[in-house]
Amino acid sequence: MTESPPNTPPNSNSQHETIPTIPIEFVSEEEMALIEAAYAATRSSLSSSRSSSICSPTSRFQTHSRTIHSITLLSKRGLNGSSELDIEDSDYLKNPQKRIRVAQPFLHRFRRKRALSVTDITATEWCEKQMEFSLLFGKRKISKAMKAGKARHVKLEEEVVKKVKVHIKSVEDSWALKFINFITCANQLLFEGITRELPLVGFVEGIWLVGVIDELRMPENGSDRNPILVDTKTRVRDTLPAEPQSRNGRLQLMCYKYLWDTLAANSFPSGQFFDFFSLNRSYMLSKDIRERTASSGFPAKI
Repeated sequence: MTESPPNTPPNSNSQHETIPTIPIEFVSEEEMALIEAAYAATRSSLSSSRSSSICSPTSRFQTHSRTIHSITLLSKRGLNGSSELDIEDSDYLKNPQKRIRVAQPFLHRFRRKRALSVTDITATEWCEKQMEFSLLFGKRKISKAMKAGKARHVKLEEEVVKKVKVHIKSVEDSWALKFINFITCANQLLFEGITRELPLVGFVEGIWLVGVIDELRMPENGSDRNPILVDTKTRVRDTLPAEPQSRNGRLQLMCYKYLWDTLAANSFPSGQFFDFFSLNRSYMLSKDIRERTASSGFPAKI
């Protein structure tokens, strides 16, 4: 029979286990007084809605605000009792301008003069945090699979579209080229029944939305005049996409369809377009752009 060491329970192990030290925080009388004052101020503000009071509402709100502010500062002190704020709170409280910038929506911060793209919507639906990181720190590096997918899209476009290099000198030239490509692709869809890489820009629900449709084709049935939208996806593995990926692709097509229907049903708000993108309405397009539009059958001067 073995005997247990002195001051050791009979059923305990012979080896002593290390008990973690838990920090203990004591609430001072001053802090308790502030908490009780905040609680009393809250009760008085709630009861004032049911009974009349001589006290001024403004002064009661100021007293309540000062009390809450004092408690907030005390709650941010360290466990050791120091008044130093946390690292994530110090810069936030000392720099009001940064506080305003952080609270600003990403749409205004990153798409103020660029418009919202359809891929912005689908990328946010796929993973909000990934989209946030791409906006704040830049997009991820182009992988080998992404390069292969881009090359596949270029090859598909070259099957039905002959690409020509055009030199642009300004933002106005760039937008003019997008509209030229849209008109060219729309005519090709009408006369040939298929087109690819058709750019879109429209004013949807108070927001400018842009996108590029991989393919549009007219149905073989002559009675149906609604085009069919096709989106081409490339994959690393030779397998069908999972349901989340298929859902994301359907969302992308629905956004393109909604944008296409909006352009077909409503007149284009040219005045809002020039104002939003800060374009010069009297700008003279470059010679290369004017020659290209003339060769396409619709000459343009400005």
